[in-house]
Amino acid sequence: MSSRLTSAAALAVTACLALVAAQPREVQAAAPPGTSCSAFPADNVWNTDISTLPVNSHSAAWLASTGATGGTLLHPDFGGPPYGMPFNVVDSTHPTASFNFLYWQESDPTVPTQQPQGPYPYGSDLAVEGPTDSHLLTINKDTCALYEVAWTSADAAGLPIFPGLVRLDEVQAGSINHAIRFTVQQSDRTHLWPARHDAGAANNPNLPPMGARFRLRSSFDISSFNAQTQVVLTAMKHYGLIAADNGSNWFFQGTMDSGWNSEPYATMVAQLKTIPASAFEAVDESSLMVDQSSGQALQPSRCTGMAAQATPGAPQPAGTAIQVTATASGCAKPRYEVWLHSPNGAWSLVQPYSANPAFTWNTAGKAAGSYRFSVWARDASSSSSYDAFSAFQYSLAVAPCSGMSVTVTPTSTATRGTTVTIAGSATGCPSPQYELWYLPPGGTWALARGYASGGTFLWTTAGSPAGSYRFSVWARDAASGGSSGSPPYTYDSFSAFQYVLT
Repeated sequence: MSSRLTSAAALAVTACLALVAAQPREVQAAAPPGTSCSAFPADNVWNTDISTLPVNSHSAAWLASTGATGGTLLHPDFGGPPYGMPFNVVDSTHPTASFNFLYWQESDPTVPTQQPQGPYPYGSDLAVEGPTDSHLLTINKDTCALYEVAWTSADAAGLPIFPGLVRLDEVQAGSINHAIRFTVQQSDRTHLWPARHDAGAANNPNLPPMGARFRLRSSFDISSFNAQTQVVLTAMKHYGLIAADNGSNWFFQGTMDSGWNSEPYATMVAQLKTIPASAFEAVDESSLMVDQSSGQALQPSRCTGMAAQATPGAPQPAGTAIQVTATASGCAKPRYEVWLHSPNGAWSLVQPYSANPAFTWNTAGKAAGSYRFSVWARDASSSSSYDAFSAFQYSLAVAPCSGMSVTVTPTSTATRGTTVTIAGSATGCPSPQYELWYLPPGGTWALARGYASGGTFLWTTAGSPAGSYRFSVWARDAASGGSSGSPPYTYDSFSAFQYVLT
């Protein structure tokens, strides 16, 4: 390629595209190694999450025409040299050249007639993809300009190549925040935004057009794959694949890198070859388009602020109904999720995402102590774990039972065999529990029933000896360890009485 690629060469098409200096934004594509340049802004269509977009009405037909329903599997079209697309990083001092392009009308910079266009980084030191396309991808790290030239066609869809490649550094970092380019054997003679060209085999709407976007279904279980494979599959769920060229069905492209041949990446490549194309679906991303001639994409609405509070204010005794209310700002359709951390415990989800901004916390039986709430918010269109959150502490205080009374039926005395009802009633505590002790004639104190809710006891006296009995009904709140006594014999309040069997 380098010996033929001269200033007089008849190259097919070229593009000079502006990358941007990487910014600390959540969905910004990672900067290529050796640069501080991101592959396009975060709101570019390549870098836009499409996991919540509707399914395209042609999805089933496009899957069938690409062999997805016939058992076709994904194929990672990259690896160690010579497989995959190499890319180069240069600075502004690197030698350049201008070229005569066959498709000069579609090359940069714009010219009125066919004439040398450029300048472009050029030299025998630059790595070029193997024949026959011979793509030459170069990034100027000083200007963040991306240059793409090729011997035949840079990209049939008229899309940039580099932003759609799977890169080793991204997999190593644990996330790919952009779509991935792939090929189909036959395509329709139309194209969908963001594609600019078509290279169809027929006028057939059952064939995917250039620019068609697919995503791995959210229901597809990726948990059994290694971590590196999951990085790629997660990207396919959130950013998907874009039909960018004609070639073998479901071949997706990545960089040429010897690192792909080592573990755990060799296993990743092997596992990716087991993914059925039938696990994908085409999406309709037309709602993202800002302008047909721009790669900018409308972004999902995001909640930019969040406030949450609890009433009544803390501290409150266990048993009090606590209302948590949240208000999100900056988003059209906020959804709320509530998490709770208990004292010396762990976080638990107490209310999953819903449009309901309120959560009622039933504190009956809860232990006293400091709890922490975290209320998350995201827009209905957002696929993030959360857009914004508000966290606060809330304390539950012990409210010991302050009074205790007992009603006995029949009162005072009864004949043997009578069922005696003992009803205890505690006051001052939201969740009272009761324990019953008794002292039979000539005996010792014994536990009739341990602490439990419900203060009514039935004493079946059949077989009990006649004589004078003594009863003691103890009460304590469910959140109280007992304010009197010594463990395990503790109580907040009690009531004692005599009873005679005849």
